[in-house]
Amino acid sequence: MARIDQTPFEIAISGLTHDGRGVGRRPDPKAPDSAGKAIFVAGALPGERVMAKQTARSRSFDEAVAVQVLQASPDRVDPRCAHFGVCGGCALQHLAEDQQILAKQRVLMENFERIGHVMPERVLPALTDSAWGYRRKGRFSVRRVEKKDKTLVGFRETDPRFVADISRCETVIPAIGDKVAALAALIDGMDGRREIPQVEFIGGDRMDDHDGIALTFRHLAPLSQGDHDKLAAFGREHRFAIFLQPGGIDTVHPLWPADPQLQFSLPDWDLRLKFRPLDFIQVNASLNGRMIQHALDLLEPQPEDRVLDLFAGLGNFTLPLARRVREVVGVEGEAGLVQRARENATHNGLGNAQFYAADLGKDLSGERWMREGFDRLLLDPPRSGADFVLTQLPLKQFKRIVYVSCHPASLARDAGYLVREKGWKLRAAGVMDMFPHTAHVESIAMFER
Repeated sequence: MARIDQTPFEIAISGLTHDGRGVGRRPDPKAPDSAGKAIFVAGALPGERVMAKQTARSRSFDEAVAVQVLQASPDRVDPRCAHFGVCGGCALQHLAEDQQILAKQRVLMENFERIGHVMPERVLPALTDSAWGYRRKGRFSVRRVEKKDKTLVGFRETDPRFVADISRCETVIPAIGDKVAALAALIDGMDGRREIPQVEFIGGDRMDDHDGIALTFRHLAPLSQGDHDKLAAFGREHRFAIFLQPGGIDTVHPLWPADPQLQFSLPDWDLRLKFRPLDFIQVNASLNGRMIQHALDLLEPQPEDRVLDLFAGLGNFTLPLARRVREVVGVEGEAGLVQRARENATHNGLGNAQFYAADLGKDLSGERWMREGFDRLLLDPPRSGADFVLTQLPLKQFKRIVYVSCHPASLARDAGYLVREKGWKLRAAGVMDMFPHTAHVESIAMFER
């Protein structure tokens, strides 16, 4: 493979990619009349001229990183985090917050047009909340670097082969984000420091014996009693619940306290949802509450309605819906989440919420709940979307569909199916900033017959 010429070159930036890089074209000196090959420049913004250094090439585009900004965009801001540009956790800290959400809105609309060949009748105002200290769930990578005689704890670098050497994180909730250096020092002092590849964190409500934050230490070999003692002491000092994971998800068990309870509240609906340390919960607690209300407003459930909630998880949407309707049925593929969703319904005194375990990517014709009548549908699928389950549902029974999406391309594809093949109307759609300073696009769409 030919070596890449890394001589800096000047380039004008005209757009922004879906992952937050600037887009420009580099003229080919051998073809001066051509538009030039597209090049994606990390750290550059639309409207800027930068000096860039090429880092990779492919047939259809090249990649580069900005090394100097010659003409800055008026939307450029100084990143708050000292590790921005190295740590891969954020891609947009150099772009003003109000422009970040507009960029995400453009990504959503471009996907509707390009993939779904459909556009919403109404673009919803973007849903936003605090842009800092919001992330309550995530995974830190851990790596012992012998050359530095140091253990690194953090997110992956922009080059995912490496772990970013960070001391704190501005986007993680402060109770965890301010303790990254302390966590690295803890692991560095352990006998098993080379056997710990990751630490999962999750945050909920303050409890009697801990502050609602759980750390789960994945370890590839048994830990010594001394390491157990150090981890428990760290938990007591910082009021963290400490869990160990020697194997798969089913091996997760508490170290300290003996039986820590984890829960988060949805105060607008007088709900408390219990969860386990590796369960899926929405990353942004404040935005989550606003998103639930947003979804319910769009769905317009009536007191006598029966509502179907697909990809229901712990009941994040299902249980608030149960406060509003005659009956709601939640369906989720992971049996453990279904069991905890049922327990959450009971714990909150809700007898009108039923939960079923089913793989929504497979044939559902034998499922009992598929033969029951419903008035409205809410779904919140993973990145792969809901195309298969939508083809199986008797869609004519629903008056309205609300689709919450974590991937605009799959939403656009499924919207195209509903509108162009099934005759639904895409009445409204918009973005929600669940992950500020990242290029992640969370969105919501409402369909009517």
